[in-house]
Amino acid sequence: MNFFKRLTGHFLTITRHRHMVIRHCAKAGILWQGLRHDLSKYSLQEFIPGVRYYTGTRSPNEGEREEYGYSMAWMHHKGRNKHHYEFWVDYNLETKRNEPVEMPYNYVAEMFCDRLAASKIYNGKQYTDRSPLEYFEYRKPHKSINLKTRDEIETLLVMNAEKGEEETFKYIREKLRKYKEEK
Repeated sequence: MNFFKRLTGHFLTITRHRHMVIRHCAKAGILWQGLRHDLSKYSLQEFIPGVRYYTGTRSPNEGEREEYGYSMAWMHHKGRNKHHYEFWVDYNLETKRNEPVEMPYNYVAEMFCDRLAASKIYNGKQYTDRSPLEYFEYRKPHKSINLKTRDEIETLLVMNAEKGEEETFKYIREKLRKYKEEK
């Protein structure tokens, strides 16, 4: 694939994804988060590898991992975007280890919006309400995510699969309202 096709393909893919996340975040009641979602993908540290490894069939991070054994673009991304559970790892003074910590609920909600949009963009016409749950189950994190956070995102994905988006967004808005009241 030539450079121009990789450039435009990557730009259009990340932009379509981001715009869909913005729409989902608006439905969830976190529009401001949606407007700031994934802006780091347009930074040189993420955009250049994104173009270089773009194929149109998988994440460019996979290509970078194959070449180097890791993805600098992904490490940059997860360290700047709080809707990724990988961001929420900190040093535990008692165990003297890096361990996952519970995500604030507004970022769990954004993570759901992100997963929903990614499934729609990457599955295209094959998308169903079960697609985000199936992806999660296929790559289910076990040790690198806080158990309460994992249970909450799984609850949202199961609800979406069984009851659809409208009910799930209604549940998220109510949960966010309670979360804000507790703060």
